[in-house]
Amino acid sequence: MIQNRMSLILKKYKTGFDVWALILFLAVMLPNLYWFAFPAPNDVLRSESVTPVIDMIASISQVLMIGALCIIKRRDVENLRWSNKILAMIICYVIYMLCWFVYYQGYVDEIIIFLLCLAPCLTFVFYALDRKNYIAILPLGLFTICHLFFAIANFII
Repeated sequence: MIQNRMSLILKKYKTGFDVWALILFLAVMLPNLYWFAFPAPNDVLRSESVTPVIDMIASISQVLMIGALCIIKRRDVENLRWSNKILAMIICYVIYMLCWFVYYQGYVDEIIIFLLCLAPCLTFVFYALDRKNYIAILPLGLFTICHLFFAIANFII
């Protein structure tokens, strides 16, 4: 019974390249690449992590998440078009970019750290929901939990 149900669920998906998912990933990674090259004035994010195992799980789930978003597509989803979920994705991305701007102005507090952690995750969540890519939600959820745990353990408490 479970096998039949899984088979029915998987029949709704196909493999294919989602260029918009790759563009979104690169857009989210852009400030991180800048950060690697040019340290911020009050760069608390460069400290040694106290959660190395969680960080490893987050990295693995991030790779799986991006792979699922870029390679697995829902058969019944149309081409990308305007929707409330895409609007929410854009809002989360703009918040993320604003937080990086504030971070580079030297202002760092718990809210900025929390939003730098949560906003990109929600950006991907809204994209996955819009694309009905529920397979990507599992590694995305795990990544989000690990990313939040990392931020809270390392910078908030």
